[in-house]
Amino acid sequence: MTRIEDIAKKLEVSKSTVSKALNGAPDVSETLRKTVLETAVELGYSRSTRKRGAKQLCIFIKNMAYDSPSDFGHDIIIGFRKMAEPAGFIVAIEELDDHLQKHNQYDEYMLQRNYVGALFLGLSLSDEWLHQLRTSQTPAVLLDNYVKANPNVAYIGVDNSEGMNLTVSYLKGLGHRKIGYLSGALGSYINQIRYSAFFHALRKYGLSDDPALGGNAYLFSECLQKHLPRLLKQGVTAIVCSHDLLAHTVMIYCQELGLRVPEDISIVGFDDLPLCSYTIPPMTTVQQNRTEIGRSAFYALSSLMAGTPISTLLLHAQLMKRQSTAVVPEIPPVKKLMVSHNAFSISDEKI
Repeated sequence: MTRIEDIAKKLEVSKSTVSKALNGAPDVSETLRKTVLETAVELGYSRSTRKRGAKQLCIFIKNMAYDSPSDFGHDIIIGFRKMAEPAGFIVAIEELDDHLQKHNQYDEYMLQRNYVGALFLGLSLSDEWLHQLRTSQTPAVLLDNYVKANPNVAYIGVDNSEGMNLTVSYLKGLGHRKIGYLSGALGSYINQIRYSAFFHALRKYGLSDDPALGGNAYLFSECLQKHLPRLLKQGVTAIVCSHDLLAHTVMIYCQELGLRVPEDISIVGFDDLPLCSYTIPPMTTVQQNRTEIGRSAFYALSSLMAGTPISTLLLHAQLMKRQSTAVVPEIPPVKKLMVSHNAFSISDEKI
């Protein structure tokens, strides 16, 4: 284990100078502080090796709401804190923007802020720190993102394959034979995984897995005005969506077009946000127990900090069956509806 003494020897400075640099003392120049941090990372120094002051964790959040109980990230944070704080950790929350990632190296930032581990919520495949996490030394747990071959990083989430299998099996049992899928853009790991899992489930249950049954887009407007009419023209009787907000928007749009949910078309979401019980009709969806995800994230992170190289920790999925799904309609939606791309105005909201 690298010690402060090792860093001091490498730089030919005193241990007190290294200690002050690591702790942001004002009498250490910015140039020296940066040199100490860079050397500490190079030598594999970690705050977790220190006997004192090693009790701070950080939850980094990007592109995810978390303030309200109805927000996806809210219960994850609550679950994490319920485990971390009784164990003696202080949990900080930081919003992770592109500027912070561009001007700070992950390991150096963690040393500078005295964080011994991190939970990441909402990273995309293009984020700079996600690339750095491939070789990082500070323990980190990623929600719905996977980093290969780094024993310091773990992936936490729900079993998406299980979720899609439950969904497709249920819809097939209701008589649906042509099922469509709508998703946000495939620029995120989780959207890619769910997209692939959906089509794998179609094949598993002997249903058509024509790629034309899927559609993805960065904006709600493109997904609804381009891909939804195309799916309806193909005669789909059910549509599965990559997340609940998209599913709710699809539900409203179909109703505006004159289709009844679920009598004319069944709709399924993913996540089981609180709104799902209050949509009209209440939405069938794959549940992610977000409190348990947060608790499991701390378990994974504490294991990493203890030297146990957890790779992946997946929770079982559960299908919440509500009134947005029903037996296959006698008259396919495409025969009941002349699809109009301009039924009503849609804002260019990101999915």
